Amino acid sequence: MHPRIYAQSHADKAALVMDETGETLTYGELESLSNQGAQFLRKCGINNGDIIALWARNSIEFMTVYWAAQRAGIYVCPLPTYLSVDDAAYILRDCGAKMLVLSSDIKSAEGFLSVDKTLMPELSQIYSLHTEIPDLPRWEDSLKTMPTEPIADEQAGWHLIYSSGTTGRPKGVKLPYIGGPVIEDNMWVKRYEAIYNLTDRSVFLTCAPLYHSAPILFASNVMRRGATVVIMKKFDAEKTLAAIQNHKITMSQMVPTMFIRMLDLPETTRNSFDISSLELVAHAAAPCPMEVKYKMLDWFGDIIDEYYAGSESNGATLINSAEWRKKPGSVGRSRNAVIRICSEAGDELPAGENGIIYFDGGYDFAYLNDPEKTKDARNPKHPSWTTLGDIGYLDEDGYLFLTDRKNFVIISGGVNIYPQETENILIQHSKVYDVAVFGIPNSDMGEEVKAVVQPMDWNDADRVLEEELIEYCRSKMTHYKCPKSIDFAKSLPRQENGKLYKKKLRAKYWPQA
Repeated sequence: MHPRIYAQSHADKAALVMDETGETLTYGELESLSNQGAQFLRKCGINNGDIIALWARNSIEFMTVYWAAQRAGIYVCPLPTYLSVDDAAYILRDCGAKMLVLSSDIKSAEGFLSVDKTLMPELSQIYSLHTEIPDLPRWEDSLKTMPTEPIADEQAGWHLIYSSGTTGRPKGVKLPYIGGPVIEDNMWVKRYEAIYNLTDRSVFLTCAPLYHSAPILFASNVMRRGATVVIMKKFDAEKTLAAIQNHKITMSQMVPTMFIRMLDLPETTRNSFDISSLELVAHAAAPCPMEVKYKMLDWFGDIIDEYYAGSESNGATLINSAEWRKKPGSVGRSRNAVIRICSEAGDELPAGENGIIYFDGGYDFAYLNDPEKTKDARNPKHPSWTTLGDIGYLDEDGYLFLTDRKNFVIISGGVNIYPQETENILIQHSKVYDVAVFGIPNSDMGEEVKAVVQPMDWNDADRVLEEELIEYCRSKMTHYKCPKSIDFAKSLPRQENGKLYKKKLRAKYWPQA
């Protein structure tokens, strides 16, 4: 399954649609542009196994670059739009990208272009995408004179994703998927057919950034199946509901933060949109507070599937709505590997005990240029068992429950405290828009629980609300898990995929680090 097949049989069918403008690219047009892109990459000396980087916001052009790379046997490394100049240069240097395709609406673009390129020795070519950037050739203009036929040495390429870097430098995950015929059957699309009932009649909405692994995997697999992808430039709660209604969306992939933002809309606004075309919403990226999930099920119906996985592709779980109602809070059972819950020492723990989540039998991934991080992701006693760094437990039926990230666990007086549990309570308060919980230094206990809250109304950010929130938390959970103090912020450093950049918040309270 591949877009080329549908370009031959359904050339005029919409492959990509921009929600905001209605701009459409057909499968026939995509075939021509992808071939021209592959021809141009070869002209530029980009060969099978090489890497190019793509630093752009959600757009039709983003996907045409992706499919050009897929036709040319190369890895395309999408850079997060929020990156600083330093982080972008780090990733480009680390992955050895030979070309960068850059959009001018990236906040750090201007600063990046002034950086000494000797810091990125492999990077020899930079092209602008969709927009004009002074002194840079445009990707689209460069393609105009290229042949529309496939290149002679066509091979399948793939993407190279860097982790979010919420607890440290981003890590490159380079999976061994490169090579082979471009139109050969792809195991991912087979899974999506089986799990999500993906067909060529599906209409998929991506309101998450395409530079993350889940959105790009969903979008590309939908296109491999000959269905239509509707792209939003960025998530907006009300506009997402409008897009579902206007495009008769049948499936989408979201994160819990999006659920929370949509639920924050006035009920009259939420109920004014027809979302009856929806058949499936898949969600992951962060644990979903149970109260939020219940509200979404009541609103959307039992069409919400939750999964747990990572860019590393070492394992995955899945749980549908009916199962979740029986096992509230779970992220499901494993689909392709055995889950092992282990202690820090690497010993397997019994059902019900919290520990590090390992997958046994999944892909044996490696982090690019980082053998130490690769080693850290392996069980010390069973090196073939790999982890994403999350903490959780299995119940007696083999259902997995996430507790928190290993690096976020607070150790206070020798007791482990999992911040996610506290965050899930505080986010339910009517005056809380967003919240982060983490440990800060305490001379007696080692660490104590701190919360930073973004209030619904900044005028409420005072001592009275602090005391109200602490008391609210204490009324719902054990006191030692509740924050000793709360600070307020006008916004929290949350990425577009819903993940919180806690290391930025913690740095203020751990100056020695």
